[in-house]
Amino acid sequence: MSTRQIATSTLWQILSQAMMAAMSAVSVKCVALGLERELAGAYNSAYGYLQLFAILADFGLYAVSVREVSIAKDKSRILGSLLILRTMATVLSLGAAVGIVWLVPVWTNSPLRIGISIAALVPFFTLLAGVLRSIFQVQYKMYFVFIAEITQRVLTTGAMILIIYTGVHLSEDPATYQAFLWIGSLGAAVLFLLSLSFALRISTIRPCFDVQLLKQLFLKAAPYGLAYLCIALYRQFDLTMIALLRPDFADQNALYGFASRITEMTYIVPTFLLNSTLPILSERHEHKQPVDSLLGKTLLAVLILGSIAATFSFFWSRPIMLLLTTANYVTPLSSPGADTALRLLSAPQFLNGIVLFSFYVLLTRHAWKTLVSYMGIAAAMSVSLNLWMVPHFGFVGAISTLTIVHCFLAITLFRSANRALKTSFPWKTGLLWGGFFLCMALGAAFSAPFVTTTASTLIGLMIACVMIAGLAYLFRFHRLLRWSADTASTDALQEMPA
Repeated sequence: MSTRQIATSTLWQILSQAMMAAMSAVSVKCVALGLERELAGAYNSAYGYLQLFAILADFGLYAVSVREVSIAKDKSRILGSLLILRTMATVLSLGAAVGIVWLVPVWTNSPLRIGISIAALVPFFTLLAGVLRSIFQVQYKMYFVFIAEITQRVLTTGAMILIIYTGVHLSEDPATYQAFLWIGSLGAAVLFLLSLSFALRISTIRPCFDVQLLKQLFLKAAPYGLAYLCIALYRQFDLTMIALLRPDFADQNALYGFASRITEMTYIVPTFLLNSTLPILSERHEHKQPVDSLLGKTLLAVLILGSIAATFSFFWSRPIMLLLTTANYVTPLSSPGADTALRLLSAPQFLNGIVLFSFYVLLTRHAWKTLVSYMGIAAAMSVSLNLWMVPHFGFVGAISTLTIVHCFLAITLFRSANRALKTSFPWKTGLLWGGFFLCMALGAAFSAPFVTTTASTLIGLMIACVMIAGLAYLFRFHRLLRWSADTASTDALQEMPA
């Protein structure tokens, strides 16, 4: 088992994510063009609200499923039990989400109620597909996920484009708002059905209602379910708090929501990398084999991805938001615009990779007490700070809180993860990454004044991709990231201090 399997799995996911990001950008543009700002804010608020319940419905089952299926002898039995657990958790969590929204007095006359009721189908089908995804993850056949996700996105994006093509523009009609939400829900159903079809080709799936096994898996997943719930509270609950605490929440979330969706895309890529690494990491740790070299190379990859996202979100925030929305959403406004939000979100984008890396290391060691403790503190910090920051500063206060929480977690979790499993990260590697980051930042800062139109932004992004690849080659990242199980022990010995 070598870098090639990890790289291939990760590349399929990154390719899928890159194409989905491109089509998501078109979808975001369609929402910005098709709905007036208040309905666009309600659209973003609906998905922001559901994030918390989607994380609760997952309950740590995906991370545990990858780990358990990768080391299990009877994989189909474990998978069948996980499918039962996921279905039960999803129905309970999303059912509660829809029930609660109809009871909140603040949203009595808001389109949020019907919007959340429709949009709840998206996490429902996506979470069911997520259990099946662990089959492809463990067997390194992520091209099936690529096909399912791209098909889903092509259908949903095409339907949104069709709505805009019919002449819908800045609509104040709630029916148009609901149509956009129904398109997303039907696309998620397609994703699940395709994932199920592909999974049946390569594995036997039989729902297994073994009470003892269900209890065992539940207890293993529960700590990570709490950790993921804390992640949702500090990372996604701010949109809902804005909707609860600000009378102008629709306008605030229209601006913040689009920048937040871009940030979510940057969160996903390192997650894909770590999901691809987790099966090998778990297997090697289970057999007491060295993992320090693998962890060091994974950390380097995470830092590279985080620095790329943070650099362009900071220096190119305005052209990126103009590309994805309209001039109505960016500064100058009477208040900070979506480009301000994206610029401020650059710090959490970078720090999130370090937090996720530490999370997966502690997951491998099953060090759930440390993980849940720090995540719980972070969630409490987030909610407490937002109760004061959001009413006074709106989404700027929410992003400030997010940055503080990410700083806290990056420091505390990384220190704990390094104690749990030693990570080999030589100082020369750190210098090379720092040089890469500096060169990229200087290039982005220098080119920012020239990226002012849609055409120049698209051309600039293509040139930036080539330049980043060139810098990565110049700094020898293709060699630094190379790893194989056969040479892991040798690498570890060579990197130990004399």
